[in-house]
Amino acid sequence: MYKITLFLECGSAKPCCLNCFCVCRGGKEFLSFDLDTVFDVNSMVAEVLFAILREEVKYVHTDADLLAMERTARGKKDMVLCYVQSLGTQEHRSIMETAYVYGSKHQFILITGGPVLKQLGANESSLSSRVWFLHCRIPGGFSTPTASERCPVTRMRRALSTLNLHSFLQLMEAPLVLEVDVDPSSVPPPQFPYQLTPQVFLFSRPATEHLDRDAAGALAWRLRGVALLLLVHRQSPAVKTPEEFNVAYRRPEKSSEVKYLTLHSLDEVSEIFLDQDKEEEEEEEEEEEEDESQFGKLNDEVAASVFENTGNLMDLDSITQLTSENFHSEVAQSSLTVVLFYLKWDAVSMAFLSSFIEVAEKLEESKVDDVLMSVVDCGEWTDLCAAQPSALVPFQPITEFPRVVLLRPQESPQYYESMLGSEALHRFIILSRTAAPVRLSTQEEVTSFLQEVPHGSQAGDRPDRVLGLFRSPTDASAFVEAAMSLRGEVLSGLLMDGPAEKWAAAHALHLPAVLAFPSWRTPAHPSALPAASSSAAELLSQVRLAMLHPMPELTVDNLPSFLSLGKALLLLFVGEEEDEIGQRQNQELVEEMRRAVELGGARMERYLACWIHLGSTPAGMSVLGSYLGYMPPLPALVLTHLPNREEVYQYPADNVVAAPSVLQWLQRIEDGAELPAGMLGADSWPPSAAFYDLLKVMEEAQEPESMQQPTPADEEELEEEEDLHVEEALVAEKVTDGSPEPNPSVHSEL
Repeated sequence: MYKITLFLECGSAKPCCLNCFCVCRGGKEFLSFDLDTVFDVNSMVAEVLFAILREEVKYVHTDADLLAMERTARGKKDMVLCYVQSLGTQEHRSIMETAYVYGSKHQFILITGGPVLKQLGANESSLSSRVWFLHCRIPGGFSTPTASERCPVTRMRRALSTLNLHSFLQLMEAPLVLEVDVDPSSVPPPQFPYQLTPQVFLFSRPATEHLDRDAAGALAWRLRGVALLLLVHRQSPAVKTPEEFNVAYRRPEKSSEVKYLTLHSLDEVSEIFLDQDKEEEEEEEEEEEEDESQFGKLNDEVAASVFENTGNLMDLDSITQLTSENFHSEVAQSSLTVVLFYLKWDAVSMAFLSSFIEVAEKLEESKVDDVLMSVVDCGEWTDLCAAQPSALVPFQPITEFPRVVLLRPQESPQYYESMLGSEALHRFIILSRTAAPVRLSTQEEVTSFLQEVPHGSQAGDRPDRVLGLFRSPTDASAFVEAAMSLRGEVLSGLLMDGPAEKWAAAHALHLPAVLAFPSWRTPAHPSALPAASSSAAELLSQVRLAMLHPMPELTVDNLPSFLSLGKALLLLFVGEEEDEIGQRQNQELVEEMRRAVELGGARMERYLACWIHLGSTPAGMSVLGSYLGYMPPLPALVLTHLPNREEVYQYPADNVVAAPSVLQWLQRIEDGAELPAGMLGADSWPPSAAFYDLLKVMEEAQEPESMQQPTPADEEELEEEEDLHVEEALVAEKVTDGSPEPNPSVHSEL
């Protein structure tokens, strides 16, 4: 486990690295960088990984160095040669993140120009980054394109990014030539991760099989990284292609249709794909240059978002700017005031401010006129943000930014704790406009409550609902308290007395009763929750649990809710589909997992079966890589987050995901017959130094001299401190001449 530390000052007699960025391992300094080399998030991640992956990523200066590495790797391991203009960039980070996953499989090499680039025939001035794959572990069965001592090279033709590099390496692992005995039209389109890769079909006859195989191998090397090549044996009765055609191809990104051609040379075949690929590559490079000219070296995502909008003055017409003078009057006049407390110099605040304005404009467009959207600049109105709670200022002092608070006259403040995005905030505000709970008195009102969508909701948005049935207000007190805590998350309704008894009798219920209506389930089949002796906290927990999907899709937004259950995750990773076939396959996998939950019955209650779509949640790719240490083929099923255990288990990749097989696999894990495929890392990084209150020191330094008259005891202490400082200065002077090991004593965690 590594720890990252930023050294700020040194009170030790030994010299320390001042203004440096250090990587520590086992409590000892492992490596340090000057702060000039870690100027943003990308450079920080890239440099740390570069330091850790010393064996996996080598830096070469000359072509002779590269040739020596090729000779060493010949027959053992393929190599990935990566060029970046400078270290610490987004491209450098993408390379290091990929090396972290694939470093045990391939040898990575990093260059920043020089003779190696010239030997590869690349122009340094026209490139920002590039990747080559060196096939040093030559596959058998097909001849190599050259008899040279150098390893055959395949260039990655797409722009350098983590996702493109991952796809490229997956493509390099595909067979050079695949031989089939069926007609090209019967060959299924390529599956993940090759689903967008064209397929080229050549035909072979028994009399010329050896020559056909050589031709297929030669063409496959030309199209390596561009298309998958298949050799079709005509002697098979399943091949129906007319004799006049000798080439066929399919472009899955456009259509699943197979096109047939009659060509006279391999050059004609390669031109079809290489010319179009060159055009796409030029378009990507133009887009990349456009992005670079726009953002320069600004790589931090949040800061880049702010920088992008620096020249665009935000339209504040849809929101009210609150100050210490107008805050109380504005809040008193509105039934619901949504306040964003922010800082102008905070990148996250400014990024969220644009989302906040977007929500205000949506509310205005949908004619929601009972909500006042407002902001407070806490950098200017510090007295308002730091005020202690009172009748005029009902909220706690604002200490974290950005912060959204919902205020209503004569009510306690409501705090927004969800994702900092426009969709989540908009939904929270719309649901918060409704009373919690809504008092219902007739059958018609109950029906309306369960079916109607709140005014201003987004299209297709169905909220979760909960309905309480009680005989008296006293019985309903715990439900009312829980409903207030759920405001903004769930719509709550309350039916009491005679109407409650009638409604309960019509639906075969006994009072008191609490019914949960999750958005993913039809209103005709609610979940009944125990309400007789439940406290508000218990009821709150039960409602939230009832709203969770039994086979949920995990996202960044809902992951904390599911992790809080404390169950082991039976997690299915599926790839991004580009057509109806892929969508259907993913749906079938999810249905098979749901069937496993049903077949398992009570024994499956300890697990949370769930899935991640890597297209809609790209962060899942990093999660999967961190679980196993490499990127497995998809779909991938893992068991992780076992209570009090760190093991990660992977379902056998060569087994079909079927409900009975999954249950047998889980039983083998419970019996201890399965070996873990990975381990969860320990995330406990306690601070190694006490908190240093810098603001308090600044305040003391700014106090008037009249308030700082020293007492005799203070003067004596001051003299001792001065002597100590002089002594430290003399020691530091002596240390400068030598070079003992740095041992900083005062630092803060970064």
